[in-house]
Amino acid sequence: MTLDISGLPAGFSWGAATSSYQIEGAVDEDGRTPSIWDTFAATPGRVANGDDGSVTIDHYHRWREDIDLMAELGLDAYRFSVAWPRIQPDGEGAGNAPGIAFYDRLVDGLLERGITPWATLYHWDLPEALEQAGGWPVRDTASRFAEYVAITAEALGDRVKHWITLNEPWCAAFLGYASGVHAPGRTNGADAVAASHHLMLGHGLAVQRLRDVVPDAQVGVTVNLYPVTPVDDSGRHDDAVRRIDGLMNRWFLDPLLKGSYPKDVLNDLAPVTDASFVLDGDTGTIAQPLDFLGVNYYTRHVVGAGNWPGSADVRFQLENGLPRTATGWDVDPQGLVDILTQVQRDYPPIPIYLTENGAAFDDEVVDGVVHDAERVDYIETHLASLAEMCRRGMDVRGYFAWSLMDNFEWAEGYDKRFGIVHVDYETQVRTFKDSAHRYADLIREHRAGILGS
Repeated sequence: MTLDISGLPAGFSWGAATSSYQIEGAVDEDGRTPSIWDTFAATPGRVANGDDGSVTIDHYHRWREDIDLMAELGLDAYRFSVAWPRIQPDGEGAGNAPGIAFYDRLVDGLLERGITPWATLYHWDLPEALEQAGGWPVRDTASRFAEYVAITAEALGDRVKHWITLNEPWCAAFLGYASGVHAPGRTNGADAVAASHHLMLGHGLAVQRLRDVVPDAQVGVTVNLYPVTPVDDSGRHDDAVRRIDGLMNRWFLDPLLKGSYPKDVLNDLAPVTDASFVLDGDTGTIAQPLDFLGVNYYTRHVVGAGNWPGSADVRFQLENGLPRTATGWDVDPQGLVDILTQVQRDYPPIPIYLTENGAAFDDEVVDGVVHDAERVDYIETHLASLAEMCRRGMDVRGYFAWSLMDNFEWAEGYDKRFGIVHVDYETQVRTFKDSAHRYADLIREHRAGILGS
């Protein structure tokens, strides 16, 4: 089948993404203090195989080599995240000069190679000291976040013009504070909902500070979105779809783009919390004008009603007859069309970047090469879905492959490889997978006008 990405615009940005705790290592160098992920990974049983991010792929020392890889791929843009405890140890006080200097070097190196730096300000590595003070369930954390953002913007804003405030606030709140499968590993539903609100409030405050410090900044936020569909069309599962779509998608999109929380989700959450943490003026602060919306897409949720009549329980159907990744997620490029269509239908127009998209497979280096045909197909089919949305009139401006390199995959440790570049964790040798070669070809072909408009 011929790849059709003819809808992608001429100025389309081709990028790749990473995050600080997953790649940097050097967790106790140059004044960096522990994050919640350092503490979480050090707790027995939390991370597969007892893995942690103390070294990971040593990007803190190998950043020049990694920029060379980006340049060889032909990337327009690199989305990295800034480690809060590296910039502002313990989440308070003035900026940490050695930590800031690392990002100075990284940004300058990117610009020297013609690669646009995209900085994500929060990709889950909250300073442990702030978690000890209550973490995201506490309102003060949002204010502390805004202070850190101002420090970072003042240091880098003369060169960095593309900013993402938060990465996947749903994960930070609900995986971190409700299910406990991510740092900090707490299991309190009310805390999770409060955390979600304070993350969003922190986003709004951060946008204000960014606008003040970097007036010409392009500012957005990244949410992980999932189309939600019923296990069958009987109608019995419609409320389950509404509930999951509400908590996964609308709980974040509505305040960001409409200025209010969805009333039905507030009602759903009433048995857990009275939402008294939402104060007058908060939703106005959250709904700051944005230059773009970042969307992370991996798969869809197929859901059904609980087994008991009248129950609010929801069950997730994991076997749906589709190919699956090493993490057990369905490969479903049509789902990207479906969720972006929902955004296009239900919200005011806004430029879209796909800020993460990728898949884990069981990759091996054989005779110096990595054949990952499944990932090649994954990237191609999802780019075709983006192109389809462009043809439908959506303003889609770029794609960031997740991830540039294999790395520490959160609670999965080093068991799951998402990179288009293979990393040998013992030797730190980087090897382009077939998907990296194909991605580089797509970039060249699109620029040459062979693919796209």
